[in-house]
Amino acid sequence: MQSKQQGSRRPIVLKRLLPKISHKAGKAPGTLMHVGKVRDEAIRIRVIDYTPEQLDERELVSAEQCPAFRDTPSISWINFDGVHQLDILETVGSAFGLHPLVLEDVVNTAHRPKLEDFDDYLFMVLKMPRYDSATDTVITEQVSLILGPNYVLSFQEQQGDVFDGVRQRLRNNKGRLRKMGADYLAYVLLDSLVDSYFSILENLGEEIERLEEDIIDRPTPDTQSRIHHFKREMILLRKAVWPLRELISGMQREESPLITDTTRIFLRDVYDHTIQIIDTVETLRDILSGLLDLYMSSISNRMNEVMKVLTIIATIFIPLTFVAGIYGMNFDYMPELHWPWSYPLLWLGMILMAVFMFIFFKRKRWL
Repeated sequence: MQSKQQGSRRPIVLKRLLPKISHKAGKAPGTLMHVGKVRDEAIRIRVIDYTPEQLDERELVSAEQCPAFRDTPSISWINFDGVHQLDILETVGSAFGLHPLVLEDVVNTAHRPKLEDFDDYLFMVLKMPRYDSATDTVITEQVSLILGPNYVLSFQEQQGDVFDGVRQRLRNNKGRLRKMGADYLAYVLLDSLVDSYFSILENLGEEIERLEEDIIDRPTPDTQSRIHHFKREMILLRKAVWPLRELISGMQREESPLITDTTRIFLRDVYDHTIQIIDTVETLRDILSGLLDLYMSSISNRMNEVMKVLTIIATIFIPLTFVAGIYGMNFDYMPELHWPWSYPLLWLGMILMAVFMFIFFKRKRWL
């Protein structure tokens, strides 16, 4: 039963690591085709428009209302929960002058993190992680950010994100967030997403620590499958985090007027956090590799202990079996058959032989 369950999970694992995009082959560049989980719910559009003095937070009824926030003197953050309704994305792309290849990348949720400069705006593809404690799996969702002169567009696959803290900071008007430009808002969103990796790595680290205790105390065949499971999760995180370092480094080096020197200083902090995450991921990968070796060594040691006990038992009974075999032969004229004390003497000899061998094994520390 366990092997069948593991076999049924393999396609799911490969689908997470290697999503299929072959059906896009042959299409013209810029052709919109949603790649990802099929969803039925309508796209939710939320806007936070703010200045240092006031804030307007609302949910838009249709995408036709989005162009009104493009050229306002305030800073606008427009968030789209869902990228599966292509007509809405085409409307937004036309309103903000987005390149067709950008929209194609937004709806294709199998992209690696990257940064592209289109002069009028910066386009970023990120991976937002979630941790499912029930299955101990990391679920990554693609988030696309578009940074313009006075707006930030964010596209997510579904509702729910790690940006609630940013929204709360905007509402409370604490700190410098509402006093800075759209580039600082993009930095804060990026920083919140990067920080979410730390909590996930903490959860994975705790599970790996429990796994190590299980290997030392009571390794089972399920332990090995859990080691491979966490190694796959590390591969998934590594695929999401390594390109993120290149993205942030590119934002620091980018000579775009959309990013001020003040924001570049804050980007250094996000870059440092990314390096810490990468180091932690690599450390956990090394620990898991060591746990696999420890598991194999522990299983081998247990097998050796079992074989040693069985070998000692067999060694003790071999001479006793030899004696019993001799006296079990059917001969009429056999010595010692008619001795009155032969039976108890035979038992005494076999017991002394077994005791002698036991003491000998003890002194050799084989027991």
